[in-house]
Amino acid sequence: MNKICIVYTHHKLGDLIWQLPYIKAISQHHQRNIDLIVREKTQAQNILKDLKHINQIFYNDFRKGIFYWLDVFKLKKIFDTEKYDYVYILDKVNKPAIAAKLSGIQNIIAPGIKNQKKWITSKNYLNENDWNLSYSEQSQKLLKINSIKLTDVYPKIDVDDERLKTANSDLLFPGNKISFGVDSFENYKMWYEEDFVELSELLYEKKLFDYIYLICGPDKSHIAERIINISKKDYFVNCSNKNLDGVMLAIKNSKFFVGNNSGPLNLSAALGVKSFGLIANDPISELKYSNINAIIPKNYNFKRNRDRTGMKNLKPTEVFNHILKNL
Repeated sequence: MNKICIVYTHHKLGDLIWQLPYIKAISQHHQRNIDLIVREKTQAQNILKDLKHINQIFYNDFRKGIFYWLDVFKLKKIFDTEKYDYVYILDKVNKPAIAAKLSGIQNIIAPGIKNQKKWITSKNYLNENDWNLSYSEQSQKLLKINSIKLTDVYPKIDVDDERLKTANSDLLFPGNKISFGVDSFENYKMWYEEDFVELSELLYEKKLFDYIYLICGPDKSHIAERIINISKKDYFVNCSNKNLDGVMLAIKNSKFFVGNNSGPLNLSAALGVKSFGLIANDPISELKYSNINAIIPKNYNFKRNRDRTGMKNLKPTEVFNHILKNL
């Protein structure tokens, strides 16, 4: 019986979610459940806990500098203990490939871009021009050249609702709920607090909600607090103190989600909730392989802009009208 491990080293939740279709395709190809090695920051052990094709999830930091080889040997220890027949690496880093080689793994399959090809066993790998492909497109090509069938490119996450409710009953309000994803790992992607307030007032006039969950991390709690203070309305629910189970429960209980181009937006779409992404400083092509409904400014002509003021080009009335047309 073949034993399969898949490694993904990027730290952003959204990036990991985009890889879920390819992880599932590898599992289906081998007709085996797989193990996964990712960064702890992704919180994958919570998010992916109920996916039946994943057995175990290990964390590794994938650090640089003096910690580089320490992390290599942590990976090698996992590989030696679990005795995998196949290790798939869904990005172009060397570290897991080196660890797999040192462990004597017979089948090491990875993009093989630049130096990584020295450490993998597969002769089917991407070429240097594929460096410019998106992460999703690189994984799609990796599966194709290794004859692994991909049936669905859109991420999906199954979750046990009852598990989520156990410690988060305080989020179970009566009536209709929606969610606003108000923060981002990158500040330039964040819509302004006063614009979220104006949008909430427009949606409230149409009686589209009774409560709004404000989704953000504890380090950005001041954003949720500012929205509440500006609005002076009691229909906001600050979820910045909630763990990931609480965040998922809030999103799952929502009629729809509106938010910045960040992890919670990708999580919402993968959970099957109608999800609207606020895009002004990013290419909408990033959302090509998701069920996210992108909302862009009028006369949008993308040029990457790392100045948050660019998000002011997206007006609350435009967002409101788009949502009404697409509910």
